[in-house]
Amino acid sequence: MNRGDRSAVPNLPRVKQSPRPALPGTDLRCSSPLRILGVDPGLNITGYGVLDASAGKLRLCEAGVVRSRGRGPIDLRVAEIHAGLTEVISATKPAVLALEQLYSHYARPRTAILMGHARGVICLAGAQAGIPVVHYSATQVKRILTGSGRASKSQVQRAIQRELGLAQLPEPPDVADALAIALCHYYLKGRVESGEWGIT
Repeated sequence: MNRGDRSAVPNLPRVKQSPRPALPGTDLRCSSPLRILGVDPGLNITGYGVLDASAGKLRLCEAGVVRSRGRGPIDLRVAEIHAGLTEVISATKPAVLALEQLYSHYARPRTAILMGHARGVICLAGAQAGIPVVHYSATQVKRILTGSGRASKSQVQRAIQRELGLAQLPEPPDVADALAIALCHYYLKGRVESGEWGIT
């Protein structure tokens, strides 16, 4: 069985690579009380983003994608997703995995079923690592980041860029969505868990 092809986005920092100039607002040391792994599930491409939260500050540790084979038996494709996310979790050691919620009212029911397979193995990877998995709807993520549950992708990207102090908009869309999910968790729960609000 092949592992999922995990690759960090070239213009974003990665934990295990050799030192490079960090983007504004990032810290390649990535050590803090709370580390959040955001995941945007997909059967072909799964985006992920890792944020550190400490003392009211956010740092981008790593962001990238896990690719499975574009065609082939579904069991092998989801196995590759599982292997890729397991590698991400092992390398970055997050405290929580935040995942986009799946809705049953997709225009194409087959798409919902296939997405369910991808989400299932992502949840399994989190459970096997012993970390909690939390779920947020796309509407909730957009509302938290922009104030509108109907925000466009470009509005969400600009919000991510602003919050993380990035020099450019986060790309590709899979990575941007994953970072948005991680940010949503930070604003809803992460600030309490990291002690930012004086709550332990």
